[in-house]
Amino acid sequence: MKRRPFIKQLVKFSGGALLTSQLPLIYACAKPTQNKKLGIALVGLGSYAGGQLAPALLETEHCYLAGIVTGTKEKESVWSNKYDIPKSNIYNYENFDSIADNDAIDIVYVVLPNSMHAEYTIRAAKAGKHVICEKPMATSIEDCKKMIAAAKNAGKKLAIGYRLHYDPFNDQMMKLGQNRVYGKMNIESSFAFNMGNRNQWRAKKALAGGGPLMDLGIYCIQGCIYTFGELPTSVSARYTTINEKNWPEVEGSIDWELTFPSGKATCSTSYEKQYYGHLTANTEKGKLMLSPAFVYNGLRGTTPDGPMTVKPVNQQAKQMDAFALNIINNSKILVPGEMGLRDNYIIEKIYESANNDGKEILLSNLPQILDLRKI
Repeated sequence: MKRRPFIKQLVKFSGGALLTSQLPLIYACAKPTQNKKLGIALVGLGSYAGGQLAPALLETEHCYLAGIVTGTKEKESVWSNKYDIPKSNIYNYENFDSIADNDAIDIVYVVLPNSMHAEYTIRAAKAGKHVICEKPMATSIEDCKKMIAAAKNAGKKLAIGYRLHYDPFNDQMMKLGQNRVYGKMNIESSFAFNMGNRNQWRAKKALAGGGPLMDLGIYCIQGCIYTFGELPTSVSARYTTINEKNWPEVEGSIDWELTFPSGKATCSTSYEKQYYGHLTANTEKGKLMLSPAFVYNGLRGTTPDGPMTVKPVNQQAKQMDAFALNIINNSKILVPGEMGLRDNYIIEKIYESANNDGKEILLSNLPQILDLRKI
């Protein structure tokens, strides 16, 4: 669907209520009020930072890779040579706080194991830097609240690394679902892969906070919320781990069901199965689906009217450019810390239900955590 016919179709089905201000950020980004590119420092140089974020920063228009923070001395020269990073912009975890004195760095992107997100987000905010924190925001809602408070007290912006809000396939899923273009619906969503190396930090509760629910299932939770355009009212969940011997600290698999005001969402996630990842709305007029839904590239979407024909983008580049524009223009963030807090709250309730044999848990406090912003 081309952009103009697509917008006309949405206006038709929404009774003309779709406003220009509701267009997706990737199509309607405000122009910057200044020409300066903002400097980003990556904290933690693991596979995501090296394989996705750093290359994406070579494509961004409003920010660039200005610095790094690593505990591995050997990585310093490798990254410095590859990305032309001056020695003055290279930090380790001991001298990290001195980043406060570096005017070349405007944004700190925390790409560490989950249990370290809170500490380095708070330290970065206290150092006077804006922060992007990878998902999940933290390992507890208490830490999420501390992170939000630290950014607020420092007068700095805090975003969560929810790249799919800047992906055109997921963006179209949001609009078609929220505007009920194909009528009422129920949703199914799953995300899994087979984790061959169970010695990594993601399999250790102290570092990850949980298993695939924290790592992969959070995408399913997000997808259901932004497709319905509603907050869930209750959840029930059960552990479905296939081989418990392999997972002494975290779940290997878990299934859950979210109840929304206008429908149900059935979800699952696993570290024990072959890769799959989809977001499917079973509507009155047929399937509205992304499969694969949550990967970096190669996404595919289908609607009851045929395939989605949107143009793929570099999700990470769009995400970081959007945050830079939020800072430059002092505009609202599409994926603020409050959204991360919301999702951590839901995750904790999913675990609570699974730990109580699938007991239905009401999400009565959820609307107070974050008012949902529809598109």
